Amino acid sequence: LASAACGACAAIDGADGKSVTVRIVDLCPGCQSGHIDLSPDAFSKLADLSVGVMPVTWRYVSCDYQGPIQYKFKEGSNPYWTAVQIRHHANRIAKVEYEKDGAWTAMSRTDYNYFLEDKGLGDGPYHFRVTDVLGETLEDEGIAFSEGGVVDGKGQFGVCAGN
Repeated sequence: LASAACGACAAIDGADGKSVTVRIVDLCPGCQSGHIDLSPDAFSKLADLSVGVMPVTWRYVSCDYQGPIQYKFKEGSNPYWTAVQIRHHANRIAKVEYEKDGAWTAMSRTDYNYFLEDKGLGDGPYHFRVTDVLGETLEDEGIAFSEGGVVDGKGQFGVCAGN
């Protein structure tokens, strides 16, 4: 899914040795595969905005978050239909699972970057297991339901130079 890059950080290197680190926040439907559309602020750290388009190289890197990951419950979520977005994660997210009755169940990732359980997760509180693309897992128990709200987890993924 294209949303797999959302929330990740990328180090961008321009042709003249300047670089900037950015967080990927959405898709670029008009971009060619492998291209990256920078905000004016990020672009200006590499070149004058009048340049318009320039060659760069980029790679995924860990985001520099000091606090724990966060769970954002989508507006409209309820015990019978639940969508959760993972925020403030250092590394790209590979999967999100919830534990119910002693078994782990994977949630499906949507194009709009939420992990969905279309049957809902019940009333809560919830026990989540989040795995990053490097295979590291975080488990959070006691995550309370909050429609449209954000709930802090207890941990953060380790930092890696390129992921």
